[in-house]
Order: sequence, then C-alpha cells, then structure tokens
Amino acid sequence: MRNTLFFLWTSVGKKIILALAGLALCLFVLLHLLGNLTLFSSDPDMINKYAHKLESFGWLLYAVEIGLAAVFLVHILSAVTVTLGNIKARPENYKVVNSAGSPSRKNISSTTMIYTGLILSIFLFIHLKDFKFGPGVEQGYVAHVGGEQVRNFYTLVQEKFTHIGYVIFYTGVMVLLGFHLRHGFWSAFQTLGLAYPRLSPLIYTLGVLFAIAIGLGFLAIPLYFYFTGGVS
Repeated sequence: MRNTLFFLWTSVGKKIILALAGLALCLFVLLHLLGNLTLFSSDPDMINKYAHKLESFGWLLYAVEIGLAAVFLVHILSAVTVTLGNIKARPENYKVVNSAGSPSRKNISSTTMIYTGLILSIFLFIHLKDFKFGPGVEQGYVAHVGGEQVRNFYTLVQEKFTHIGYVIFYTGVMVLLGFHLRHGFWSAFQTLGLAYPRLSPLIYTLGVLFAIAIGLGFLAIPLYFYFTGGVS
C-alpha cells in the first residue's frame, strides 16, 4: 500500500490518475448530452420526466453525484500538479505552437489544456448554480408528470437561452470543451499505454470525432432555443 501511494504521487502516477479521471468524465459528458437531447423532443415534458426519474433514485443519485464531484476534483488537482511539474521541468515556454503530428500530437488543443480546463471549471460552477441549484417548484417552475408536480426544467432552460449574452457565453465554452476533449481523449489512452502504434491514429481520430460530436451536441441546445424559442 505504501509503495502504491508513493507511485501515485510520482509524475507518472499523477498522469495515470489524470487520465483515468479524464476518461470517466468523457463518459459522463456523453451520458449528460444524451439526457439533454430530450430537450429537442416535441414534448417539453420529456426532459422534466427524465429529470424527475433521476431524482426518484434518491440516495443512490446523491452517491453518484458525490462520486462524480470527487472525480472532477481529482481531475482538476491532478491537471494542476502535472502542469506545474511540466513547467518546473521545462521553464521556457514554446515560442511557436504548431502541430507536431505523430507521435507527440502537439497542437493548440494540447498546449492550452490547462487554460481550457480552468475555464471549464469556472463554467461548471455557473452551470450548476443556474440549472442544478437554480429555481424550481417553489419559484413557480412547475410541470405535471403522472399527476405529480415536478420541477419544470424545460421552461428554465427555455428562459435562460433567450438572453443573447448567455447564449454566446455558453456556446463559446462548448467550443473550448471540444478543444479540451480533442487532446484529452487521445492523451488519456497514450498515458495508460493503450495507444499502440497501429491503434494510435484510430484513437486520435475517434478523439477528434468525439470532441466534435460532444461540442456540437451541447452547442446546438442554446442555439436551438434562441432561434426557435423551443416548444410553446
């Protein structure tokens, strides 16, 4: 156990933790997007039913949320410590950022990971404040599902994305999310030793496609509501 803890505190150990937490968060954002796609349903109560179903899990949902928060925290702390270690090892910054190609894959996504990560962390708190802990039934956001009063999440989203400033902010962050995922997906597999020479191009391509799909998927939501107003 002592040797394991010592290894996890090494540079390699921290990168492995960072990679594992990153892949776990990739799975989360995918599942989160799939759930949010119910916002495009012709039935505005679809997202309300989905959210109510999640809340019905009670303590199990809280346990998952606590675990997810822990993964986020571990990922952030690991990223900061790894970045500081890299700066200490290489005090001089790269003067020019060009794509280095295989095998390093150095590009603008890889060299801005810490910055996009910090912006995404700030966005996470804003997003949770506005939606997870935003107004609910007590504030008049009421929908009826199965004869029961539930939080009208659809109306909340609909109102938020009528403001052009919020839409611009949200879509801008989603673009940065795509950049972050583009490098993070491939880098995680490389760190874990799974990006074998023959598989590396495939994993890199999958990472790019994953980043585009996630970024565009989330970005489409504010644009849809702003330009169409959603379902009345």
